[in-house]
Amino acid sequence: MTNKQGEFIWYELMTTDIEAARAFYGAVVGWTISDRSDMPGMDYRMIRAADGDVAGLMALDDEMIAGGGRPIWVGYIGVEDVDAIAAAIPSMGGKIYVPPQDIPGVGRFAMAADPHGAPFYIMRGSVEGGVSRSFSADALGHCSWNELSSPDQKTALNFYMGLFGWTNPSSMPMGPMGDYRFLFVDDMRIGASMEQKDQPAEWRFYFTVPSIAAAMEAVTAHGGAIISGPHDVPEGGKIIIGTDPQGARFALVGGE
Repeated sequence: MTNKQGEFIWYELMTTDIEAARAFYGAVVGWTISDRSDMPGMDYRMIRAADGDVAGLMALDDEMIAGGGRPIWVGYIGVEDVDAIAAAIPSMGGKIYVPPQDIPGVGRFAMAADPHGAPFYIMRGSVEGGVSRSFSADALGHCSWNELSSPDQKTALNFYMGLFGWTNPSSMPMGPMGDYRFLFVDDMRIGASMEQKDQPAEWRFYFTVPSIAAAMEAVTAHGGAIISGPHDVPEGGKIIIGTDPQGARFALVGGE
């Protein structure tokens, strides 16, 4: 693993209708998504930007749905030792959903949730020297911002910073909402956290598109909904948050 511990190295959409999701995100983000499974034994499609794979698309089966699975975007956080991090999660107030296990030729992973229920994966890739570019601050089709919304920001940040070594060297005041606290892995800014006491905990992943206006038209034309935005962002551009036709929440950032 050559990405640093604590970096987001992959993203995954779990959905109840893989073909509908494939059509929706192809139109909205411009991704190319496989028309057949890329993994034996399960329906798992690769999501590709112009410069390579950035995420995965997985079908929720009946057993997953019966166990509480729902359409959702989840991020993978890279770690050096999956088993050690997984062992620490419950003692820090989190929960393990899927214990550490191997995907032959891909890596070792586990699925967990933070103390307030926001799900995430931890993973160590099996290819030494490989570098994930799924997270990229300026590449079209990639995730450029990872945002944690939590009903208890302090507890959530203590959890993630203690687990992954993230730091919060700077923040932006947001009035009654408190501080928007930026998150770093060493000198790399990976996203931020905000407190929303009346909302469930969740990670929001902002994927970069050329035009927010065009993306908004595609969202509504293909059965999705805009739930917030467009809003200006301090460094330029606009953002929106929406839901896809199956109910998974997504976020986009881009120009006019």
